Amino acid sequence: MNETRTTCPYCGVGCGVVARVEGGTVSVRGDETHPANLGRLCVKGSALGETTGLAGRLLHPVVDGEETTWPQALDVAGERLREVIETWGPQAVAFYASGQLLTEDYYAANKLMKGFIGAANIDTNSRLCMSSAVVGYKRAFGEDIVPCSYEDVENSDLVVLVGSNAAWTHPVLYQRLVKARQQNPAMKVVVIDPRKTATCDIADLHLPLLPGSDAGLFVGLLNMIQGTTEWPLARVAEFCGLPAEEVGTFYDWFMTAPRAITLYTMGINQSSSGSDKCNAIINVHLASGKFARPGCGPFSLTGQPNAMGGREVGGLANQLAAHMNFEPDDLSRVARFWGTERLAQTPGLMAVELFDAIARGEVKAVWIMGTNPAVSLPDSHAVCQALAACPLVIVSEVMRDTDTSRFAHIQFPALGWGEKNGTVTNSERRISRQRAFLPAPGEARPDWWIIAQVAKQLGYAEAFSWQHPQEIFCEHAALSAFENNGERAFNLKELASLSREEWDALAPYQWEAGDFPHRKIIPVEPEKHGATVDALYPLLLNSGRIRDQWHTMTRTGYVPRLMQHMDEPRLEIGAEDAAHFALCDDQLARVSSPRGVMVARVKINNGQRAGELFTPMHWNGCFARQGKVNALVEGRCDPHSGQPESKQTAVRVMPWQPAWQGDLYARELPELPPSAYWWRKAAQDVQRMTVAGDKSLLEWVMAHCTGQGWQLQIAQTGERSSVLAWQQGELMLGFWEGKTQPELAQAFIEEAFRTAPVELAERHAILNGQRPGERGDPGRIICSCFSVGENAIREAIAEGCDSAAALGAKLRCGTNCGSCVPELKGLCKVTV
Repeated sequence: MNETRTTCPYCGVGCGVVARVEGGTVSVRGDETHPANLGRLCVKGSALGETTGLAGRLLHPVVDGEETTWPQALDVAGERLREVIETWGPQAVAFYASGQLLTEDYYAANKLMKGFIGAANIDTNSRLCMSSAVVGYKRAFGEDIVPCSYEDVENSDLVVLVGSNAAWTHPVLYQRLVKARQQNPAMKVVVIDPRKTATCDIADLHLPLLPGSDAGLFVGLLNMIQGTTEWPLARVAEFCGLPAEEVGTFYDWFMTAPRAITLYTMGINQSSSGSDKCNAIINVHLASGKFARPGCGPFSLTGQPNAMGGREVGGLANQLAAHMNFEPDDLSRVARFWGTERLAQTPGLMAVELFDAIARGEVKAVWIMGTNPAVSLPDSHAVCQALAACPLVIVSEVMRDTDTSRFAHIQFPALGWGEKNGTVTNSERRISRQRAFLPAPGEARPDWWIIAQVAKQLGYAEAFSWQHPQEIFCEHAALSAFENNGERAFNLKELASLSREEWDALAPYQWEAGDFPHRKIIPVEPEKHGATVDALYPLLLNSGRIRDQWHTMTRTGYVPRLMQHMDEPRLEIGAEDAAHFALCDDQLARVSSPRGVMVARVKINNGQRAGELFTPMHWNGCFARQGKVNALVEGRCDPHSGQPESKQTAVRVMPWQPAWQGDLYARELPELPPSAYWWRKAAQDVQRMTVAGDKSLLEWVMAHCTGQGWQLQIAQTGERSSVLAWQQGELMLGFWEGKTQPELAQAFIEEAFRTAPVELAERHAILNGQRPGERGDPGRIICSCFSVGENAIREAIAEGCDSAAALGAKLRCGTNCGSCVPELKGLCKVTV
């Protein structure tokens, strides 16, 4: 048995994890000594051990579709990059990085692109989530400094969550807030969000404002603090679509609270005026004095595990390095430190404009590291077209097949969580170690090593001669301290001389924010969102994260228990809108914009404002046919931050009643005909798809199985058909279809693929999709930690469990990570 203290690779909370390897199996628990989480983990963190398998991994370099050796792959990459640079110049090359990279990887990539290739065209998926927050902080403080810590959340009198469903997106921090509120009943919580989300469970006040109107709310508050009348209460209420008395309550609470803290994330940042919204929030804290003291401040929660680390090393195209800018003194300083005469002199292309430049043919080579822009960027069909036409696409990835890697000319196999070694920085400026506890599989290598090897191919071996990530970290820390006499708060001087042993043992370290000598209130003129709702596209679509999945699902999508809570794209719509557009709960619907279409299953949710929809952003071409929400989203960006407005898209919706729906289980999933719509779902020891279409798949399935030489077992009763395919007593494939989605005992079917049934009666039961005497569908899983379904919960409520605590005592649901508690409370309220 071996235990390693490391850090979770998901959201920006930065939870400490203790990983144990025993008998080839990885298990995890929360690290009680880590100050970010104090031992608590969410369901995604708890399931980390289930993501460490090698199924689907990219384990060898691939060039032009063929596996090859590292020397050959690096030689080809270097030759093709040199050709682009020599022919078109350094501006024809771009890197697109990720908040999933470790700080050492990020530093190496930024140094190569800006310092030696000589262009600043390195951007990151953090542009899609945190870049407006960066602009807000830099304009207010002169530097990208987050002024708060998690303890401030616990020690405040008023906690304001705006554009944040923290209960699902930052669950461990949210549970710290829940506990703090229990210990301090006088604490008030305000949630500002167009939707009624799980986070509203503890809200004393929920303000369901008009989408995109947040700046008006905070400008009005600033006016009240300063005693001006340009944005009086009535104007704010009208602009935000809120009752004046509720706005007044919020303002009164904020002004009278001794301490107040505002937590904000994607709902603020992902806007065409996101930077101004961030400054509107910062302004009220500066003007009220609720700043730079315990329990106070504007707190941007980062969405990714190392979005902050990427900002520290300059991983955004409009930053230089170590919180320095494209200004003469900083340019000179960084060039001298790196020993280069090729340093980029001007900012580079930001994410959306970078891929636009690829589409125009101006960028000829792009290296994508640890992210999936073919899914995550707006107008994703256009992004795919750009990548398809790009002369050189290099992808460093953990998984072999992603939407983006399908366009790669060169694929580099990267290490995954548990295999790589380095540091990350969380939302509260705390640097933590990610430590390796698994061997490198196949020929996978650290991202920093891959970058350094390519740098050597380009002739920059001396500047990239690191042998260990500790050397990179110390160089990064030294750069932060270089000629830094207090002008820059970001200064890791005391870490710059760490020995390898000291770096290996580094405890979580929070760098100091300083005293903010350059505080500045930035004038903000509130603007509405940029989406145009009209008769053709009458609804406003919001997209975001769900509780149990992460980004584009390349890791979490293959874990069965993380797909239990929500295993298909879901379209949330209010009851009145559902009736108007002839939509029923659980039926399929098509959502479209001028750019694309997606198919999702309807969920009627009265927490949705009229005229508004919500759908998750995770599904992609590997997990669904037409499940990408970003295929609909326009690449409309904030002019200051370059962050796209992913939260507001004008769409229309139409019901889709397919001729049939069904489920397909197989040891290896066949490639379905183009007429079939499908959703891939994680299952235990078998592959599973839910399928639907306007043409039955039954004949196609039987023809496929016959072509494999399998023995068929068929049943057709009324409007339902089922097929089992056997080979030497082993179940190879099972298919069930009907006019409506068949109710199947999933665990029973999965078991049949593991243990070959002998008795004919059992084979008939499998064909029916239900174990004899077994109850029907357990219902949608509410508690992923203990796989507790909605039907079991409703039954327990009917038997007398009238609270989340009572349900937890009986069924265990809600007793681990706590993320499902709001849903348990909701079921208690509506179940008679």
